[in-house]
Amino acid sequence: MNSSSYEEGSSSASNQYTVNSSINEDENSSSTNESDSLYMIQELSYRPDVPQEFVPVKDSIFNSLFEGIKMYTNYAIMAGFDTRLSTQSRFGKGNDLIRKKYVICNRGSKDKKKSCDTLATGPVRRRENSTKIATGCTAKIIFECVYGTTYYKVLEFHELHNHPLVSVEDRCHLKKAKEMSYSEKEFIVRASTAKMGATTAYKLRATLRGGYQYMKPKIADYKNFRRGINRILWYKDAQIIVNKMNDRRDHYPNYSFEFARDGNVLSSMFWADEREKAYYNEFGDVISFDATFRTNKYQMIFVPFTAIDHHKKSVTVGAGLLSNETIESYCWLLKAFLKAHGKQPTIVLTDQDPAIKQAVQLVFPNSKHRLCMWHIMKKLQSKVTGDLIKNTDFRKRFNKLVWDMYIKPDEFENKWELIINEFNLEDKRWFNDMFEFRNLWIPAYFNDIRMCGLMKTTSRSESMNSFFNTYSQTGNLLLNFMMNYDTAIQKQRNTQQELDRATKEASYIFRTPREIERHASKVQIKMPEADIRCTCENFNRIGILCRHALCILMKFGIKQIPEQYIVSRWRKDVISRHYHFGRHVSDSGDAETAKLVNEAYYNFESCLDILRADKEKLASFIQKIEIMHKELENDTSYEIMNKRTDVDMVSKLMNISVPKNIEILVPQIQRNKGSGKKKRLISATEKACENSNKQSRICSGCGERAPHNLRTCPIKKAVEQSAK
Repeated sequence: MNSSSYEEGSSSASNQYTVNSSINEDENSSSTNESDSLYMIQELSYRPDVPQEFVPVKDSIFNSLFEGIKMYTNYAIMAGFDTRLSTQSRFGKGNDLIRKKYVICNRGSKDKKKSCDTLATGPVRRRENSTKIATGCTAKIIFECVYGTTYYKVLEFHELHNHPLVSVEDRCHLKKAKEMSYSEKEFIVRASTAKMGATTAYKLRATLRGGYQYMKPKIADYKNFRRGINRILWYKDAQIIVNKMNDRRDHYPNYSFEFARDGNVLSSMFWADEREKAYYNEFGDVISFDATFRTNKYQMIFVPFTAIDHHKKSVTVGAGLLSNETIESYCWLLKAFLKAHGKQPTIVLTDQDPAIKQAVQLVFPNSKHRLCMWHIMKKLQSKVTGDLIKNTDFRKRFNKLVWDMYIKPDEFENKWELIINEFNLEDKRWFNDMFEFRNLWIPAYFNDIRMCGLMKTTSRSESMNSFFNTYSQTGNLLLNFMMNYDTAIQKQRNTQQELDRATKEASYIFRTPREIERHASKVQIKMPEADIRCTCENFNRIGILCRHALCILMKFGIKQIPEQYIVSRWRKDVISRHYHFGRHVSDSGDAETAKLVNEAYYNFESCLDILRADKEKLASFIQKIEIMHKELENDTSYEIMNKRTDVDMVSKLMNISVPKNIEILVPQIQRNKGSGKKKRLISATEKACENSNKQSRICSGCGERAPHNLRTCPIKKAVEQSAK
């Protein structure tokens, strides 16, 4: 029956509403005026059009209060209105059993009048934006406990409404009808770890479902849920992340976490787990770190420490977050790094930040500090004139000299002086400064250090920043960032494990005796201990024998590489053979429950794959699932899950404990060096790039496309000068 049908003066069940009048019609008065007619239709009552078997019946008994509320909610969806829980009473103090519970129409009660004066000098109280319309509707149901047991009966049921009900076509927009399930909420949270916001998550979910028509919640519901999580967590963010990391340190073996705060505001963090410590122990001879990547809504600087593993792949050996870029902050970070790993690296590679330079000297006095060559050479084109930078001979000779790994320091200094004198660069301050601290960036001054050839630039750190940026989302909370960081680290480690399984022994083949002789001429060997010295010094720089050394070994009939030339850091089993790591994998909570949930998903999908081609069997399968669903809905454990508050739900979804007492506050939004200040000094390189992209306009004086106008036109000025 159409829900909009009605009859006047009738009280039958099929009516949508009836007209109630307080005028006594027995007098048969014929002098009814217009005001009386208006009074007769002053109130309209709307009766829901619902099949009788679904209409609540007074004195009917339910096994639990949850079961009764569920029944009334389903009735409301079929009727076309929303419900909300109202007042309740208990038996007495200390007794948690509910005596009476009211469930009313969502339009019950009346709007409170709120004043709003735009001319007032004080704070203006404005009405809160809301789509809810309160009409004072009296439709409700009252449940009462039966003799102090867990059973509840319908004490009262008021069916009529004082407002039109939602049509059948629009009932999908009711609040209860589009309520998100726990799995959908979990999908939104997990999608954020893949750098997907609420909108993208909704589109993906709709695509997986087969279309937007199969989605009960709307895109606004996804956004509101994501916003609701942030509303609960935002001011507790720092306290939550500190508690979470402290819990990891207490429960996972060899996990390190340090933090610092300025007053009661979080300022710095550092963490490293057992695997990262193992990586540093084996591959920590050369590390680099780059502090140019800002991650979250507080604009804190993310500082990952990067090393090179036995596959020549980048691995993270620790990470930190800083709120500023002072010497004190970097000193604190490096001290936390040293406390976690227990030893200083051989070489530390960074950019030219003076704060980092001083911090490395103070905390790592036994380490060799090396500056990134790429950052230095990038400035070359802005430090010389336009004609010189176009000189291919200068660029070729200068780059060859700077990047040459095989020359000695004295040879470098002689060639540098020749180039400076030949191209008249003696008065260029930048070249003088670069030569002054040449021992910090020129490869010739590092040849005596083991593994000096592993890294010469911070490009690996910047690549790691880009890698983490794939999983991190700008504007995230610290908690979201840590979830994304854990996902990125797990991805990195899965790649390492795949490489460990796929590694094969390398073989060196030299086809002719002449080739062996040619390579062997560069090598000196001392027998019988097989002490090898090669002019290229490849073993000292990288830790692997060069082809020249292998040739001389073959010449002397040595078929195995001597033990002293097998560096443990290059063995394919250097990690997997010696270490058995504990697994924390982003604190996935009850691992056994997560495993069972995944098995349930896979089994359900497998059943759908089998039944997809048979509609009858698929319909039968759906019926069985619905029966099981109804049984589970009446289960008490499911009732407890649905009774969780918003905070409890967020705690379950994010696998955290939301604290009540806040001792550590979130950092203020930082403005650090190069973080987008409007008055930042623009370098010559940036100016040149900006000007090169601009298209010059046509001068009205000379008619040519040039970077001047009629007022500054050189031809016009020349004509004016000649006229004088």
